[in-house]
Amino acid sequence: MKRKDSMRPKNGFVEALPFFALVAVIIQIAVLTYDAVAKRTENKGQIAIIMLVVVLVLALVCTVFDKIRRKITVDRPVEKILWATQRIAAGDFSVRLGTAHPYGKYNEYDLIIENLNTLAEELGKSKLLKVDFISNVSHELKTPLAVIRNYAALLQTDLDEETRDKYVKTVSRAAKRLSDLVTNILKLNKLENQDVEPEKELVDLTASISQTVVEFEEWIERKNITLDCDLDDLKIVSSPSYLEIVWNNLLSNAVKFTGENGLITVRLREKDGDAVITVTDTGCGISPETGARIFDKFYQGDTSHAQEGNGLGLALVKKVIDVIGGEISVRSELGKGSSFTVILKGVEHAR
Repeated sequence: MKRKDSMRPKNGFVEALPFFALVAVIIQIAVLTYDAVAKRTENKGQIAIIMLVVVLVLALVCTVFDKIRRKITVDRPVEKILWATQRIAAGDFSVRLGTAHPYGKYNEYDLIIENLNTLAEELGKSKLLKVDFISNVSHELKTPLAVIRNYAALLQTDLDEETRDKYVKTVSRAAKRLSDLVTNILKLNKLENQDVEPEKELVDLTASISQTVVEFEEWIERKNITLDCDLDDLKIVSSPSYLEIVWNNLLSNAVKFTGENGLITVRLREKDGDAVITVTDTGCGISPETGARIFDKFYQGDTSHAQEGNGLGLALVKKVIDVIGGEISVRSELGKGSSFTVILKGVEHAR
């Protein structure tokens, strides 16, 4: 991408030099013509008529020159810009215009054209993201809705108690997945479109993480997972509800992707005045290709667990971290597990 501070229009005086030279030549021609006529005749009326004709001819030359100059330097770029804005307004974001001058010698019209090209490109990306987002949302909504519809129909038939109970639980899980999807979409949309900073307060990180861990105890015990928590006593000024979203999603993924008798490690440490939180599991791990897209909306690297999520959790976590001010990274290896690290700025030690 070209640096905006280098895209300055070329000097206006340089652009005016041709017109300045033309005016100087015309004045010189008029002076020389007057001298030549004055030497041949002393008739002032004749001199006036000749000079009038000369002035009219020179004025005509100036007018034609200015018309050609304006056609090349003003009308053509304005017509191109008008055409481009009409296409963009009509929804065609593939429009790209070429500049009249090389980079570094741009005039004002070249800068407008560059800005229009950038605008069209960004609008095109936004449109693509919007279409992709709607497509993904529609796809994610169809699956639990289809499950609910089909099993609701089956529940209206004659079933034994065991089968009925199984179908009810299936409908309940599908309804929860649908509810979680809508909730995450609303949260993500709010984060992406809000201009107001979240309300912050002094948060006990140790208590915040511990409380979330407790909520997963039953699930952890059911899979006989060993949980190793080592949390320093740290406090930080942040948003409690936003941090809850982060811990909930990271621990949920760790438990979900860790098999029976696995290990989950949660660490809270201070490093250079920052709080460093690490959630590590011995689950299936992810490939480098998946790791590069793990924070994208609706992206699910392990499709075997697709029925347990909707691909929005880590995208939501990444957005939350960006909003509250921090960093998140992942280190993983296929078959050996994953480790997510969150860095939050500005630790205040508990007293």
